[in-house]
Amino acid sequence: MPFLNLSHVTTYSYRQPVAFGEHRIMVRPRESYDQHLIDAMLKIDPEPSELRWFQDVFGNSVAIATFDKRSKQLIFDSQLRLDHRPANIQHYDIEDYARFYPFTYSSEDMPDLLRSIERQHLDPQRLIDSWARKFVSNIGKTDTLTMLTDITAAIRREFTYVPRPEKGTQTPIETLNRRQGTCRDYAMFMIEAVRALGFAARFVSGYVYSPSSRELRTGGGNTHAWVRVYLPGSGWVEFDPTNGLVGNRGLIRVAIARDIYQAVPISGTWAGFPGSFLDMTVQVDISVDDHVSGTQRLPAPLPGDLIEPEIKRADLC
Repeated sequence: MPFLNLSHVTTYSYRQPVAFGEHRIMVRPRESYDQHLIDAMLKIDPEPSELRWFQDVFGNSVAIATFDKRSKQLIFDSQLRLDHRPANIQHYDIEDYARFYPFTYSSEDMPDLLRSIERQHLDPQRLIDSWARKFVSNIGKTDTLTMLTDITAAIRREFTYVPRPEKGTQTPIETLNRRQGTCRDYAMFMIEAVRALGFAARFVSGYVYSPSSRELRTGGGNTHAWVRVYLPGSGWVEFDPTNGLVGNRGLIRVAIARDIYQAVPISGTWAGFPGSFLDMTVQVDISVDDHVSGTQRLPAPLPGDLIEPEIKRADLC
């Protein structure tokens, strides 16, 4: 089974040396039955005075870096080797009581799912509710998986993908009204749509790659965002509205959270004179190592956007 080699380098540049506050880094993929870390290296320049790791409330691996040096550049260089084995699933085993919508989660699952069912964004005119309800059959029971698949495909089909390198995410209402957005906008919109129907859903950030030249993925280029929905019997199932796909083929999970602000790859602060910040660049490369013919670069994803925000600043007088 081939391994994936992943390089993720983020560089912040400044006109003159600035001081750096605490930084939070979330770039280490999650261990699971379908992806295993073989090797991981995180290099930071300038070298932090302290680097510590912990797991957040969702089980994501988070590094906290503190600095005592000033610099004109801040570089985060993450190099990973990953055994990625997504299942080629043709169907999902869903409990009988949940095969058709509507259904109610079991009393055992509900206490742990409640916060993932709660809506996170205002929808006073119920616009998202109305959009989501279009996928519920009016003539009888609605197949649960078919409905979620149709919602995923509809976002891909009806909305226009527009890359946006700037930080920030549209509200789900803005995405619905504009009928366009990025992978992060699509993910937050779909989460609110399925939550309006009573499903537990979570935001996922990570990487996207094209498994073959016949399976090109949109929304990559830097980092990617998609959705997980809890289905009794199958657990958390991936839905990628940017590509209109179900399942985790071509997707590498890094962080899982209730909302996008809890899954930012890199965040922190800097202090310096006004106008010191120049730019931020992100370079992500993924290649496959098949052990026999050596390393081969995978087909590049179609142009996408990044979900890393500009580091917050504190200007000095």
